[in-house]
Amino acid sequence: MARPRKQTYTLDMYLRKNRKGDIDNNADVQRNFVWNNEQINELVVTVLTDDYIPPIILGEEENSKLHIVDGGCRTAALRKFREMNYKITSSIENSLIPYKKKVTDENGIILYEDAIFDIRNKTYEKLPEELKEKFDEYQIETVIHESCDSHKISKYIKRYNNHVAMNTDQKAFTYIDRFASRIRKILDSKFFVVCNYSEKDKTKGALERVIVESMMCMNHFDNWKPQPKAACKYLNDNATDDEFNAFVDNLHRLENIITKDIKGVFNKKDSFIFLTLFDRFSKLGYEDIKFAEFLRKFEMEFRNTKRNERKLFYDDIDKDTSTKGKQVITDKLNMLEKLMIDFLQIDTELNQEDDEVFIAEVLNMDVGSLHDDMDFYNETLDKLEEKTLKVGSKLLDKENRKSLLSMVVYSFIEDVDLDKWFAEYAKNTDRYCIDQKQNYLRMKESFEQYCRKHKKRAY
Repeated sequence: MARPRKQTYTLDMYLRKNRKGDIDNNADVQRNFVWNNEQINELVVTVLTDDYIPPIILGEEENSKLHIVDGGCRTAALRKFREMNYKITSSIENSLIPYKKKVTDENGIILYEDAIFDIRNKTYEKLPEELKEKFDEYQIETVIHESCDSHKISKYIKRYNNHVAMNTDQKAFTYIDRFASRIRKILDSKFFVVCNYSEKDKTKGALERVIVESMMCMNHFDNWKPQPKAACKYLNDNATDDEFNAFVDNLHRLENIITKDIKGVFNKKDSFIFLTLFDRFSKLGYEDIKFAEFLRKFEMEFRNTKRNERKLFYDDIDKDTSTKGKQVITDKLNMLEKLMIDFLQIDTELNQEDDEVFIAEVLNMDVGSLHDDMDFYNETLDKLEEKTLKVGSKLLDKENRKSLLSMVVYSFIEDVDLDKWFAEYAKNTDRYCIDQKQNYLRMKESFEQYCRKHKKRAY
């Protein structure tokens, strides 16, 4: 059997041959067009930036008619843009296309200037002439199998399309390139060996998702993204090495206390919940073995006997809704944290300093300077809560009062208004850390981000 030959066309010529039927895209066993807008967008960008597209595979009959064996979706996508008025969608990531713009100076001499064109919401006809020309003259490579009949073409289609496509988790992981190698290294830790993960979880991208969800839940829950791709993109832009270092430290601590009877909670569905719970536990100052004792009690008793404020068992919280919805995660963590606090017998009133001492510590103030104004600060907080919080909000819990009071005092020191920020914060958040210093620092960071966004002074 002769080796296939190679042939290169300009994209304009290739699409013209496809349109005329010289290169057929309708082989009987070829699948229908299945690409989404994102894939079409990326292919157009690839052409306009003169990047590499793998060769189109063709089968040639004795009468010289060509059939597309592999590359049918690419061909259809390019025709949609070139001939069918397809508009690049606004969600495209890399929409700015550099090119050489043709200009004429005052002496009539043609010059070429560096220019940028945003292809967002543009069709082919809306491109500048230089980019139209670049698109049409793109060199598309083909590999042609000769002397084919319908049986051979069918055989080649099966051969070239027997690869396993990336699943949602695997595709999403390509959007966290800044930390991809770090995450791969974390997956080698003992934690992922001893816990309740299958070989399929390890090969299908589920464990990478566990790490991404954990990092989001522990450090960026206010911006929680239920979809893997959105979460990976967010962490790629916002996560820090310190956050990953803390996560790795938590895993190493858990490796030393996890036993066969409790490892079941660390599965691909709920691992990020219990890893976040341990992160909160770690700030309480207890020996790690106490967390293992709580998990044992949870698995043997609490899971099937304790109900939350809505009278639901833990496993019923996500029964009729998305398991990755923000409210579901909040409800699960609130329930687990309350059970854990009760199990550890923490008296949140007796275990914490009084308000003045606490505020003085977190704001680095003299305790004596607070005493005369505490009634005023409490009244201000009451009014703020009345204006911005719904009845029943977890933020109203008395255990959360110290951090809120600290924010009020902070606002007077900095001479800034909390009202609009707190309304937005309360809308997106209905939870708090039992560790009130941690909670204050989290709120302060949120407020400073809000001020930067709205260009107000608070830092």
